[in-house]
Amino acid sequence: MKQLFFLLVLALGLAACNNDNTKTDHNNSSAAIPAPAILNYSVLNVYPHDTSSFTEGLLLHNGILLESTGNKGRSKLLEVDLKTGKIKKSIKLSDEYFGEGITVLNNKIYQLTYQEHKVFVYDMNFKKLAQEFEWPYEGWGMTTDGKSLLINTGGSNIYFVNPETFKIERTLGVSNNNGYVSNINEMEWVEGAIYANIWQTNEIIKINAQTGLVEAKADFTDILKKSNVPDSSSEAFNGIAYNPSSKTFYVTGKWWPALFEIKFN
Repeated sequence: MKQLFFLLVLALGLAACNNDNTKTDHNNSSAAIPAPAILNYSVLNVYPHDTSSFTEGLLLHNGILLESTGNKGRSKLLEVDLKTGKIKKSIKLSDEYFGEGITVLNNKIYQLTYQEHKVFVYDMNFKKLAQEFEWPYEGWGMTTDGKSLLINTGGSNIYFVNPETFKIERTLGVSNNNGYVSNINEMEWVEGAIYANIWQTNEIIKINAQTGLVEAKADFTDILKKSNVPDSSSEAFNGIAYNPSSKTFYVTGKWWPALFEIKFN
């Protein structure tokens, strides 16, 4: 009788364990991170883009298109006529510097360099200011939320940096349903979210600025071909500028012959 009672208790215990496992699996499933939503887009306009520009940073500020270009000996800060692609204003970096991302904050233009650890500062007339900063890592993309400078180094982190001291005040790790996302490049702050190019892809991702989760992504593969634009000399897809008045984006690439005005659907 005792043996029968023991076997009954053991069976009930195993059943309870199995029920607990089922609950645990169910909870894990409901907490899974969803895959990024797909962003579709329409091309509204195609404008010329200077094929000598190795685009690293792109920005529309008060209707003025600013561009930072890379490659040592050819790096520049440019003001570009949006509709013609012609250079309206230019300042060349010294040959030892490789220009990278740019942004505007408090009427100052900030320009990263790639591996030279320098950040140059200009006024809105392209006059280089005495104020310079040291950045201890590689410089890739840069944008601003209106208070901090947001900088990445080509990895999965975005750093929120004090524009006066250049101290890192917050680090945001970017991830999706598969883990951390690396190769983050040019960035744009848009209505509380961060849009970013992913180097060596034709993707733009939309990042939640609070959690770092990738909420959506867009694939720009063949945008040149679909628009009947020759791409024989084109390099990586890179460059995002946002027009808040029309809620449209401008995208291009390194040595690309075209700048595209697009709208996400």
